[in-house]
Amino acid sequence: MAEAGVKAKTSKKKAALTCAVVKTCGKQYRVHSGDVIVVDRLPSKEGDNVEIDQVLLVSDGKKVTVGTPLVEGAKVKAEVIGEGKGEKVIVFKYKPKVRYRRKKGHRQLYTMLAIKEIVC
Repeated sequence: MAEAGVKAKTSKKKAALTCAVVKTCGKQYRVHSGDVIVVDRLPSKEGDNVEIDQVLLVSDGKKVTVGTPLVEGAKVKAEVIGEGKGEKVIVFKYKPKVRYRRKKGHRQLYTMLAIKEIVC
């Protein structure tokens, strides 16, 4: 019998998950269906559906398709969950002996996307 707090192992096989590598806002992300990713701010509102058509790689667990540079006909459908700001980054300029000091802060805007479906 399993002790309290210890989960018993099950013999379920993992289903082959479709995975994709997408490019948006100049960055690449590896996504699965159901993932939530944080990307640079997109001009979309909360609840909007977004299609990312720059798919660089698609894998279904058995077969891997690599694009040259993009996979033809592949799309990733996502929904905008919300927007926000990242952590503050301090930019501090300093020159010794001349009393030069400048302090600025920056917070990057981002958009949260929920991946709904990978179409290939």
